[in-house]
Amino acid sequence: MAKSKFYGTGRRKKSIARVYLAPGTGNITINKRSIDEYLGLETLKVIVRQPLVATETVDKFDVLVNVHGGGYTGQAGAIRHGIARALLQADPDYRPILKKAGYLTRDPRMKERKKYGLKAARRAPQFSKR
Repeated sequence: MAKSKFYGTGRRKKSIARVYLAPGTGNITINKRSIDEYLGLETLKVIVRQPLVATETVDKFDVLVNVHGGGYTGQAGAIRHGIARALLQADPDYRPILKKAGYLTRDPRMKERKKYGLKAARRAPQFSKR
C-alpha cells in the first residue's frame, strides 16, 4: 500500500457518496459527523460496514465520506458502493470477494417518472361510473 488515501465514488438512487479510505483505526465519518450520529438505524450502519467486514479490514482503515442527495437508505447504499470501490483501489485482490457479494454492482433501480393522464407513475385517477 504505497498511497495513503484511496478514493471511491458510490451511487444509489439520487445519492452520491465520495469516499476516502486512509490507514487508521476504523473510524467512519459521514459529512463531518460520526456514523452513529448520522445514521439512526442499526441496519443502515450494518449496510455501510458490509464491504469492510467482507474483506476483514474493519479496523485497518478510517473512512471519510461526503454524501448528498436522496434519503438515508439511498445514502447508505451509495456509501457501501463507494467503500467497495475504494477498497478495490487499496488492494485489487479484494475484487473476487466484493464482486461475489455484489458490492461493486451499481444498483440501477431509479424512481419511475410520472406519466401524463395519471396522478403518479402508475396511479390512475379514481374510476367512477358517472
